[in-house]
Amino acid sequence: MTLKVSARRKVGRTALELPVFGFGSAHIGELYGKVDEADSQATLNAAWDAGVRFYDTAPWYGRGLSEHRLGGFLRTKPRDAFQITTKVGRTLHRPSDPRNFDRSPWAGGLNFEVNFDYSYDGVMRSYEQALQRLALDTVDALVIHDLDAGFHQDKQAGYEKQLVSGGIKALEELKKSGDILAYGMGINTNDALENTSALVDIDFCLVAMPYTLLDQESLNRGMANLAKRGMSAIIGAPFASGILVTGSKGPAHYAYGKAPPDIQTRVRGIEAVCAAYGVALPAAALQFVLAHPVVASVIPGAARPSEVIANIASLAAPIPAAFWSDLKSEGLIVKDAPVPAGS
Repeated sequence: MTLKVSARRKVGRTALELPVFGFGSAHIGELYGKVDEADSQATLNAAWDAGVRFYDTAPWYGRGLSEHRLGGFLRTKPRDAFQITTKVGRTLHRPSDPRNFDRSPWAGGLNFEVNFDYSYDGVMRSYEQALQRLALDTVDALVIHDLDAGFHQDKQAGYEKQLVSGGIKALEELKKSGDILAYGMGINTNDALENTSALVDIDFCLVAMPYTLLDQESLNRGMANLAKRGMSAIIGAPFASGILVTGSKGPAHYAYGKAPPDIQTRVRGIEAVCAAYGVALPAAALQFVLAHPVVASVIPGAARPSEVIANIASLAAPIPAAFWSDLKSEGLIVKDAPVPAGS
């Protein structure tokens, strides 16, 4: 399978078509470390010059910093030359004590407090705030962000009720009016992919962790349900938040934390097969998720120009069919997982 950055796929049953490769902007919101302005702009320029025309961001990324940086760049480009998605469910507000404000978990970012709100008014305000930070008058799609029990604990049911009774109506109105072409839900867990995403009628799921080269538990459950519902997936964390780039000997970030021993063992197994075939681990990770028929696009992050260029090269790197067969025979990916055709 050889894919080009410009190749496009349809999103669900909507009029929206997205490039198979996009730019995830959490890193320029200073996820794992501070990124100075020059590096941020150089990274965005490198992506544009390499043909990237799809960008994803969120109010949460750097507490507004990612949207500011991305919008400041994209507002200089023709609006019909790119596509952009951002997220709803959080509004940003001035903290009561800016001097002592804790920006964690962001290494840098901006001084804005977060308020979760999935109601009709909350979704509309989140959307309007995002447009102002982006300095754009339209986005192509909106994503319901982090409606996840891991974030909300005993408040989860209340937020779900807000979405079902109000927030989804705001998204339906924005789509009907032509403000957006599609709307979806960001997903962090297998349970959310299977159950939370079924609370409302949406066009796609932005799947962060539940479907990667390291985890296919969702294959015949959540991902299969997307296919049955005529929905697409955008893969938001193809490198499982880092370990599928750095490998087992690097910082070993997995699911936005330290990789547990069983994950590191699995990565070492995949690395051995990669070494046998001369395949780079990031190339295997990117191409694997794009082989699933419901996946419309993949949006790896980058904080430096070299990372963008490496990701794009991984998209087109040749990988023989025997590589995927060996991963299956060694139990490193599930046997019925879709895989790319061999190069």
